Amino acid sequence: MKFWPTVVAAAFVAAAMRPVLAAGDLKRGEELLQRDCAKCHAIGRSGESPDKAALAFRTLGRHYPIESLEEALGEGLMSGHPDMPEFQYDADDVGAIIAYLKSIQQR
Repeated sequence: MKFWPTVVAAAFVAAAMRPVLAAGDLKRGEELLQRDCAKCHAIGRSGESPDKAALAFRTLGRHYPIESLEEALGEGLMSGHPDMPEFQYDADDVGAIIAYLKSIQQR
Protein backbone atom coordinates (compact mmCIF):
# COMPACT_ATOMS: atom_id res chain seq x y z
CA MET A 1 0.00 0.00 0.00
CA LYS A 2 1.56 3.24 -1.17
CA PHE A 3 -0.72 5.44 0.91
CA TRP A 4 -0.12 3.76 4.28
CA PRO A 5 2.78 6.06 5.39
CA THR A 6 0.68 9.10 4.47
CA VAL A 7 -2.31 7.86 6.45
CA VAL A 8 -0.15 7.10 9.49
CA ALA A 9 1.55 10.51 9.29
CA ALA A 10 -1.81 12.27 9.00
CA ALA A 11 -3.12 10.42 12.04
CA PHE A 12 -0.08 11.46 14.10
CA VAL A 13 -0.44 15.10 13.04
CA ALA A 14 -4.14 15.10 13.91
CA ALA A 15 -3.46 13.52 17.30
CA ALA A 16 -0.71 16.02 18.03
CA MET A 17 -2.97 18.97 17.18
CA ARG A 18 -5.89 17.82 19.33
CA PRO A 19 -4.51 19.13 22.68
CA VAL A 20 -3.77 22.50 21.08
CA LEU A 21 -7.32 22.78 19.82
CA ALA A 22 -8.70 21.70 23.20
CA ALA A 23 -6.58 24.31 25.00
CA GLY A 24 -7.89 26.95 22.59
CA ASP A 25 -11.45 25.82 23.27
CA LEU A 26 -10.90 26.04 27.01
CA LYS A 27 -9.51 29.56 26.74
CA ARG A 28 -12.34 30.67 24.44
CA GLY A 29 -14.96 29.18 26.76
CA GLU A 30 -13.42 30.93 29.76
CA GLU A 31 -13.31 34.25 27.87
CA LEU A 32 -16.99 33.98 26.90
CA LEU A 33 -18.06 33.17 30.44
CA GLN A 34 -15.88 35.97 31.81
CA ARG A 35 -17.51 38.42 29.42
CA ASP A 36 -21.11 37.31 29.86
CA CYS A 37 -21.43 35.63 33.26
CA ALA A 38 -18.70 36.67 35.70
CA LYS A 39 -20.62 39.75 36.82
CA CYS A 40 -22.82 37.42 38.86
CA HIS A 41 -21.28 33.91 38.80
CA ALA A 42 -17.95 32.50 39.94
CA ILE A 43 -16.67 31.05 36.67
CA GLY A 44 -13.35 29.57 37.82
CA ARG A 45 -12.14 26.64 39.90
CA SER A 46 -12.31 28.77 43.05
CA GLY A 47 -13.78 31.99 44.37
CA GLU A 48 -17.19 33.18 45.38
CA SER A 49 -19.91 34.39 43.04
CA PRO A 50 -20.21 38.21 43.09
CA ASP A 51 -23.97 37.70 43.44
CA LYS A 52 -24.37 35.43 46.47
CA ALA A 53 -27.54 33.92 44.99
CA ALA A 54 -25.74 32.95 41.74
CA LEU A 55 -24.46 29.40 41.39
CA ALA A 56 -20.69 28.93 41.05
CA PHE A 57 -20.12 27.34 37.64
CA ARG A 58 -17.67 24.79 39.07
CA THR A 59 -20.67 23.18 40.82
CA LEU A 60 -23.02 23.05 37.82
CA GLY A 61 -22.28 19.35 37.32
CA ARG A 62 -23.81 18.59 40.71
CA HIS A 63 -27.14 19.98 39.49
CA TYR A 64 -27.21 19.30 35.74
CA PRO A 65 -25.38 17.11 33.24
CA ILE A 66 -23.05 19.67 31.61
CA GLU A 67 -23.86 18.32 28.13
CA SER A 68 -27.54 19.15 28.72
CA LEU A 69 -26.63 22.85 28.55
CA GLU A 70 -25.58 22.61 24.87
CA GLU A 71 -29.07 23.09 23.45
CA ALA A 72 -29.94 25.92 25.84
CA LEU A 73 -26.70 27.77 25.05
CA GLY A 74 -27.28 27.43 21.30
CA GLU A 75 -30.97 28.31 21.29
CA GLY A 76 -30.92 31.02 23.92
CA LEU A 77 -30.27 30.51 27.59
CA MET A 78 -33.10 31.94 29.64
CA SER A 79 -33.55 31.96 33.37
CA GLY A 80 -36.52 32.13 35.67
CA HIS A 81 -35.29 35.35 37.21
CA PRO A 82 -35.48 38.76 35.53
CA ASP A 83 -31.93 39.92 36.36
CA MET A 84 -30.30 37.37 34.06
CA PRO A 85 -30.12 38.41 30.41
CA GLU A 86 -30.69 35.92 27.60
CA PHE A 87 -27.56 34.58 25.92
CA GLN A 88 -27.27 32.72 22.63
CA TYR A 89 -24.03 31.32 21.20
CA ASP A 90 -22.99 29.75 17.91
CA ALA A 91 -22.00 26.08 17.75
CA ASP A 92 -18.25 26.69 18.12
CA ASP A 93 -18.78 28.90 21.16
CA VAL A 94 -21.15 26.36 22.72
CA GLY A 95 -18.49 23.68 22.31
CA ALA A 96 -15.88 25.92 23.90
CA ILE A 97 -18.13 26.79 26.84
CA ILE A 98 -19.04 23.14 27.45
CA ALA A 99 -15.36 22.12 27.28
CA TYR A 100 -14.42 24.83 29.78
CA LEU A 101 -17.27 23.99 32.14
CA LYS A 102 -16.31 20.30 32.10
CA SER A 103 -12.71 21.22 32.90
CA ILE A 104 -13.59 23.11 36.11
CA GLN A 105 -16.23 20.82 37.65
CA GLN A 106 -15.85 19.78 41.26
CA ARG A 107 -16.93 16.25 41.97
